[in-house]
Amino acid sequence: MSVIPFLGYAIDLLAVLLLALGLKGLSKVRSARSANGLAALAMGLAVAGLLLQEQPDALAWLWIVLGSLVGGGLGWLMARRVAMTAMPETVALFNGCGGMASLLVALAVALFGDGSADMVELVSVVISVFVGAITFSGSIVAMGKLQGWLGTPAWTQSQVRHGVNIAIALAALVGALAVPGNPAGSALWLLVVASTLLGIGVTLPIGGADMPVVISLLNSYSGVAAAAAGFVVGSQLLIVAGAMVGAAGLILTQVMCTAMNRSLVSVLFGGALGGSAHVGGGGDEAGYSHIVSCSAEECAMALETAERVVFVPGYGLAVAQAQHALRELSKLLEAKGAEVSYAIHPVAGRMPGHMNVLLAEADVPYEQLVEMDTINPEFPRTDVVIVLGANDVVNPDAKNDPQSPLFGMPVLEVDQARQVFVVKRSMGAGYAGIKNALFELPQTAMVFGDAKAVLQQLCSEVRSAG
Repeated sequence: MSVIPFLGYAIDLLAVLLLALGLKGLSKVRSARSANGLAALAMGLAVAGLLLQEQPDALAWLWIVLGSLVGGGLGWLMARRVAMTAMPETVALFNGCGGMASLLVALAVALFGDGSADMVELVSVVISVFVGAITFSGSIVAMGKLQGWLGTPAWTQSQVRHGVNIAIALAALVGALAVPGNPAGSALWLLVVASTLLGIGVTLPIGGADMPVVISLLNSYSGVAAAAAGFVVGSQLLIVAGAMVGAAGLILTQVMCTAMNRSLVSVLFGGALGGSAHVGGGGDEAGYSHIVSCSAEECAMALETAERVVFVPGYGLAVAQAQHALRELSKLLEAKGAEVSYAIHPVAGRMPGHMNVLLAEADVPYEQLVEMDTINPEFPRTDVVIVLGANDVVNPDAKNDPQSPLFGMPVLEVDQARQVFVVKRSMGAGYAGIKNALFELPQTAMVFGDAKAVLQQLCSEVRSAG
């Protein structure tokens, strides 16, 4: 073996190790930022290693450079311009891009290969096309639903959708079984079309309440498709990287399902929470009989004497872009001697880790971000809890009411705190579409208004109090 190809293999090995370390680091908030940098470095080294091994000709170099410039430019532009509230849609889009990349690689080998592919490669082509197409179309649908471009058609909530999806899956199976015999034939296109339609058919009925699970699952699919593409092109690095991403995505999906008290089957085919297609809304003040509201000034008075304060961020905080105002308020309270922390529910927001990223953007110290299982025992000794845009994840009916659709779902036990202030625009229900028993508890008061405006007013009140 000459020196250059050997160097390429060595770089591949280093890239795999760095990617593994990057994935491991992403499991902790404190190390997530540096871990993301390690993973990006690993991908850069992987590209360099492949180029050293393959040594492309001048025309190939032109396409490589052009593709890198276009892709890198688009990535940089999106990173600079995408708002935090649009991050779930962006993640869904990136998952779809990963699936499409694997699909295109498999199609290129099937259509333009030299015909020497063995059965392992042909089966890998089938898997990569099937999973890649589902990932792409499903991710685009998820992005469209999160963005508000797509609704949930009525027919997808009937048993008709199961029959349609089964028929599409059978068509995909027929194509998959025929592809190894004639990789470049019509069966390949049947598989592509059927798989794409199946991704749409499975994802379209799923509502916003289940989007954290769906995004995590699609991320896992993109890893599986990448691993299959690795077998197609004979890349050990792609196989290892895809397998790690696929496994990590499946584990995260299970974590999300547990946090929502859902099974993956109920997410994909409907079930609890009034059906998977329910996207929240509904419910108003008329459904409540014991609501107490207060002004920001009254809330500030309680904060001034509190020794321990816990903030509970939700999607409403992201919508209001209020994370910086929240950080300013926490600094003011800390200066007065209060102990401040943030209670993070696993499915708060629209994607796994949404609240962690949102608060990290405002430079909230990592040690103040406390997971649900750790913070729940601390609520009884908490003086003030401020809930910011969260709803179902703080509903005590999940613990106390066996008839509630949320019953059994792990929630933040803020009802155990001495005083609770809930910042909301209105009395609208959460994704489950039911009343929140927390709002009527004697220690709860509602502070109506935009989260950012309310927090800024609280900052002003606390600051003026000296």
